[in-house]
Amino acid sequence: MVMKKILALATLAAANYGAVSPAYAQDSIKIGVIAAFSGPFADYGKQMEGGIKAYMAQHGDSVAGKKIEIIIKDTTGPSPEIAKRLAQELVVRDKVDFLAGFGLTPEALAVAPVAEQAKKPMIIMNAATSAITTKSSYIVRFSMTLPQISAPMATWAVKNNIKKVVTLVADYGPGIDAEAAFKTELVKGGGTVVEAIRVPLRNPDFSPYIQRIKNAKPDAVFIFVPAGEQSIAFMKGYRERGLGEAGIKVIATGDLTDDHVLPAMGDATLGVITTFHYSAAHKSPENQAFLKSFAEANPKSGRPNFMAVGAYDGMAAIYEVVRKLNGKIDGDQAMAILKNIKLNSPRGPIAIDPNTRDIIQTVYVRKVEKINGEPYNVEFDKFTDQKDPGK
Repeated sequence: MVMKKILALATLAAANYGAVSPAYAQDSIKIGVIAAFSGPFADYGKQMEGGIKAYMAQHGDSVAGKKIEIIIKDTTGPSPEIAKRLAQELVVRDKVDFLAGFGLTPEALAVAPVAEQAKKPMIIMNAATSAITTKSSYIVRFSMTLPQISAPMATWAVKNNIKKVVTLVADYGPGIDAEAAFKTELVKGGGTVVEAIRVPLRNPDFSPYIQRIKNAKPDAVFIFVPAGEQSIAFMKGYRERGLGEAGIKVIATGDLTDDHVLPAMGDATLGVITTFHYSAAHKSPENQAFLKSFAEANPKSGRPNFMAVGAYDGMAAIYEVVRKLNGKIDGDQAMAILKNIKLNSPRGPIAIDPNTRDIIQTVYVRKVEKINGEPYNVEFDKFTDQKDPGK
């Protein structure tokens, strides 16, 4: 059943992205996109696919005389074993020039050895555990790391007299990274983590954890959970258990108030403070062009989120490499370009740190407010030129 889905998606991708016939395969640049397109994290893959479509709609499907061919593979994730097998198939059978996607850390880590052995540039469009780029010299990340966005949240909190905090994070790499970075900065500023809660990655029941938070009576709870259903579930519990009335603020990474699901979360999110690298409400010509292109290329998909932007920027980087290499892709030459790339993204200026192959970008402090009756993450402060503090 999984392979049927994979083949169906690959066929759809070929139709959508102007894939060329086998007779002209040498005239194409092949990008294998590995992510969850079904299962509990299906929105991750769909958002990244939407960002890819938006970039190609805006910039065309040919670079340096080569057609850009997207081959989509569904992990049904989080499924590291499937991700690794799909990467091997893409390299050996499809002879891709780039591996891309990777919504989830376990899948990115599983594919890293394949990229290293095959010398294929691996473009991370979302997965946010700090250590990922250390696992292969062919990995470059265009999304963010959890320490990069969590540490500024703690800095902001202590400056605003939030000193006593409970942390609640998903119990896997990104969550553990977020917890550690937040605590380090909070304690440095004179604050205290009174309780650290970790919840299962799959289908957590937030009720008992929310009661523990209420009983601890902190100034705030710091949250990292994967964007989507878990964000909605936590905020529903927060409202129903009366944490707001008890004076317990919510501070979080931007995953909690993900742009794509924010309209469905209702007024419970109003006033929530987050730190993040992208908001659909970001004011810039680049973001306006992105929003327009995304809407046109993905009708009825709703708002794009940070994963769509990560994919959009990942495609911008790939196009730049293809242009500079005149369509003749060599893994080492491609990485030399990627390690020094700078782009004007819909989120603001971004660059890659050549020493870590991780992204340098602005992290914004945002508050959920209504714009024309709809909730948005409205930026009101920022930390410029942020690197991953763990590197």
